[in-house]
Parts: sequence; structure tokens; C-alpha cells
Amino acid sequence: MNTPADPTSYIRATLDHFEPFSSAEAPTLEILCQGARLRGVVAGELFVNRGDQVRGLYLVARGEVKLFLGSSSGSERILRLASIGDTFCEESVFSDAAQTLSAQAVRDTTLIHLPERVLQLAMRHDARFAQALMRKLASRLAETVASMEQCEQRNGAQRVAHYLINNASRASDAIEVKLSTTKQTIASQLNMTPESLSRVLARLSREGYIHCRGHRAIRLTDVSGLQHLAA
Repeated sequence: MNTPADPTSYIRATLDHFEPFSSAEAPTLEILCQGARLRGVVAGELFVNRGDQVRGLYLVARGEVKLFLGSSSGSERILRLASIGDTFCEESVFSDAAQTLSAQAVRDTTLIHLPERVLQLAMRHDARFAQALMRKLASRLAETVASMEQCEQRNGAQRVAHYLINNASRASDAIEVKLSTTKQTIASQLNMTPESLSRVLARLSREGYIHCRGHRAIRLTDVSGLQHLAA
């Protein structure tokens, strides 16, 4: 993997671009930059195991990471995909508890690791940064509750419709979802089997809600209908 020619400048520019670090005052940002370290992980690398003591948080500077629960049978339940600008392992900054989720790189990824001691020092010096970090944690809790609600209170078709609506973007004159990951990964996020996901997509296609364009793009042909289905 390519290493930035000037790691310190790279770390500073990245932190200054994403919350909660962009809320830090200049002296606080300098504290964070001096204590932060770059880490490169290759696609498929499992770099955090359930039960590890991470003692700091990670920021994704490039690439993508899946955070998941594994089982003794080898199956996994993906709780979240962390992409550029996302953080994870924040809870280790405030607790000595072991990690509950494993982390694995989906593709070649560059991470910035900020140790617990550096983050706590920054929070003591900068109330605005501390508040921004707490907002990040509150947002993460809300996302977790929403994910639980989706899996417990929606059927398969509703979950897929909700996923499509939330991940859609406008491409020229159409509204599409670009699939940046595998259907197996998406199915795990939705607490479904890949076979169930394929059946739901086929049904939505037959009923005119979507049009699949190859393996990586889905055009939403009835957005209002999907919104009604997802509700």
C-alpha cells in the first residue's frame, strides 16, 4: 500500500476535514496530530477481534471497513460499514471494556489511530472538541437503535426498500443505487441471507419498483412506491 510522503501533513489535513476533529481548536488539533498514527490494512485483513483492547479510536481516511459479530459456525452479522470519514471503536476512549465487534478491511484501507490518552488530553483542553465527540457517540447510538428497529420491526421487502431509498443518488436523469459492495455484505447488513435478498430484488423488479442494471447498479423506477413500502 502507498504511504503518504508526509504522514503528519496527511493526518492533519484528514482530521481537519472530518467531525469531530474539525471542531477542534488549532492547539487541540496539533495535540491530536502529534499523537495520531497511520495504519494501512489490506483487503480482507482482520485487524480488530472481538475481545481486543483497542484503547483508542480509528478514523477511515481511505477505503472501507466492516464491523461485525461473528459466530462459532463461521457466519457473521455485519452491523456497520465504515467508509471515508467514519470513526469506530469510540467506546474504548471512555471504557476499559473489550471490543464487542470485529473489524475487517473490505478493500485496501488507510486508517488513522488516535490513542485514548491523546483523545482524553484533547478533551480536557477543548470543550468544543469534547462536545463534538459526544455528539458522534450519540449519533452512533441512534444509528444502532435504528438498525435494530429495521431488523426487528420490518419484513425483508421493507428492509430492502429502506436500504435502496437511503442509498440512492441521482445519476443524470435517473435515481440509482450504486452497489459498492457485494450482495452478501448487503444481505448481512439487513439480517437476511443472500438468497432472500435476491428474491426480494427480483420481486421488486417484477412489480416495477426497480430496474437492475448489471451487477452494480439498481435504478429506482417507482420511488414513491418504495417509500410507501419502506414505511
